[in-house]
Amino acid sequence: MRLADRLLRRWRIARAAGWVRPGDRLLDVGCYDRSLIDAVGDRIGSAVGIDAVAEPGETGGVRIVRGSFPKDLDAEPGRFDCVTALAVLEHVDAPDAFAAACHRLLAPGGRVVLTVPHPFVDRIVDALIALRLADGMDFDEHHGFDVGQTRPIFERAGFRTVAAKTFQLGLNRLFVFEKPRG
Repeated sequence: MRLADRLLRRWRIARAAGWVRPGDRLLDVGCYDRSLIDAVGDRIGSAVGIDAVAEPGETGGVRIVRGSFPKDLDAEPGRFDCVTALAVLEHVDAPDAFAAACHRLLAPGGRVVLTVPHPFVDRIVDALIALRLADGMDFDEHHGFDVGQTRPIFERAGFRTVAAKTFQLGLNRLFVFEKPRG
């Protein structure tokens, strides 16, 4: 991972971390190397991370699972207070099923915290890769995701929108959805 990749990731984590509440039981989808979990680790109750390339293991209240969400995650309904997925939704084959799985796994009042890049970001990262400033990601897995569909997808799953904000010069969006209580 090159400097530009790390800086963009830190920026996403900084935007999302404030939405993780003290004592939360956290699920980080697309955890990669635990960066978000480690950033909020001093205030959460426990964490599970899942990623197709993560190093599986369990230490200090954090369990890392190598696999695909939700099919490879064995967790009972209502197990988590917060689900984070930073720069993940654009890689998902079935966003409605993803949102439904988040709803099932969250306790009432739980939150989903997402970042979703604008499709134009692919062109910028392509340029950074060409200049050898970034390694980039698997853009062929973006599935042509329309960031404007994020809110309707999660609202159809039963969430209410708490926040929808742009950052990174308008090229990225932060969304926070909450599962209603009762």
